[in-house]
Amino acid sequence: MKRSTLRNLVVVPVFVAFVPAANAQMQLKLPDASPAATVTQAVGLAEFTVSYHRPAVNKREVWGKLVPYGEVWRAGANENTTLTASTPFTFGGKALPAGTYGVHVLPRADEWTFILSKESRAWGSFSYDEKEDVARVAAHPAAADFTERLTWSFDDPTNDGTAVTLHWEKLRASVPIGVDAKAVTLAEIREQLRGLPRFGWQGWNQAAGWCLRNKTNLDEAAKWADRSISMTPTYQNLRTKAGLLELKGDKEGAEAARAKAQTLATEADINNQGYTLLGEGKTDEAVAVFRKNAADHPGSWNVWDSLGEGLEKKGDRAGAAENYRKALAMAPDDQKKRITDTLERLK
Repeated sequence: MKRSTLRNLVVVPVFVAFVPAANAQMQLKLPDASPAATVTQAVGLAEFTVSYHRPAVNKREVWGKLVPYGEVWRAGANENTTLTASTPFTFGGKALPAGTYGVHVLPRADEWTFILSKESRAWGSFSYDEKEDVARVAAHPAAADFTERLTWSFDDPTNDGTAVTLHWEKLRASVPIGVDAKAVTLAEIREQLRGLPRFGWQGWNQAAGWCLRNKTNLDEAAKWADRSISMTPTYQNLRTKAGLLELKGDKEGAEAARAKAQTLATEADINNQGYTLLGEGKTDEAVAVFRKNAADHPGSWNVWDSLGEGLEKKGDRAGAAENYRKALAMAPDDQKKRITDTLERLK
């Protein structure tokens, strides 16, 4: 009798524990009435993602009815709508660290409040607690084209910001998001230079070159350029150093670095220099560079092609055609049609 009782006591808990698991395995996966969605936007090296569920209007009156005014709403359906930022950012001007935040909206007839909460794993807004808010931003809803399903989007992205927008039924409202693009990029560069790029001259030169183009962090950039040169002096890293020295006011040092760079330049290096000058609108200087490259490498079809392009941009159609013909005589088959078409256009 006692053995039977003990045996029952052992079996029953095992059976009770097994039943929920078995039931879960027998559940069907069916379409969600409010399907899940994500939208992601890169801003420089930062990345932002909104994850949410998309309820439908379904012939219902949304604002003030389905979504009551004056009550915190989950800005979607089902579990929390979330905003994830890969770097520190600003939300409506409020500075926040990288991370994932719960998104809520407090709608009113003429003004909404967008809310970010440090709690991002709740079910909707049913357990929302104002004490967990990290940001509240006012926004004015605007009339918009009808959209059946709620939509989050990132609008008008730039190098240092975007707008995150909620659009449903015939209303939409946005909050600006910002990043310190230079600070984010520098942090990422420093991190990458701790990995494999640190073992080649190219990574250090890329880092220094980015600072040169953006006119920032010049002292550290000069050290990066010097480290690149110490590994392998090249036309590219010496030109980078020259640009940094010039920005720092050392014109004599800049000229010396450029002169040394020229002694290491390849045909491709000089050609790229010419195109850089073209891009800066310095057409006469670019043509002079292309002419020298053609004189130094007369057996290359590419130098004549580039000289033709420079002269065409200068407005010298006859000179351009003359050099395009020289290029055509030496060009590989996959370039002949392009050059022939260009010559036809110049007639």
